[in-house]
Amino acid sequence: MSKENSFNKTIGKNIKLARIKAKYTQEELAEEIGISARYVSQLERGLAFGSANTIVSICKTLNIDSNFLFNDLINTKKSTSINNLIDQKFIQQYIQLSTSNKQFVDIIVNQLLKLQNDKNPKQA
Repeated sequence: MSKENSFNKTIGKNIKLARIKAKYTQEELAEEIGISARYVSQLERGLAFGSANTIVSICKTLNIDSNFLFNDLINTKKSTSINNLIDQKFIQQYIQLSTSNKQFVDIIVNQLLKLQNDKNPKQA
């Protein structure tokens, strides 16, 4: 696999994760930014690489920073790996859940956060 193809696949994977997290279908994202759903699919599979305008539109629509898309590709001392920001395995498993099970997971996480915050209130 060429380096360029590997880059495209990494960026595509990150676009797909962000799209799913933002609860957009490929069709909805495509319509929002003015491209075809087929092109969104090609981007996500690493078969195409969007123009700067397309990448910016994707980031704005999905409410993500461009660093999210490129972070695994650019290694700097200040860069934080996406793997440190999200647990990839959990995200992949979550994506496979039904809508009702995703809602259930969301409720549980919110309750756990509430319990955690009640135990450890932030001190002013």
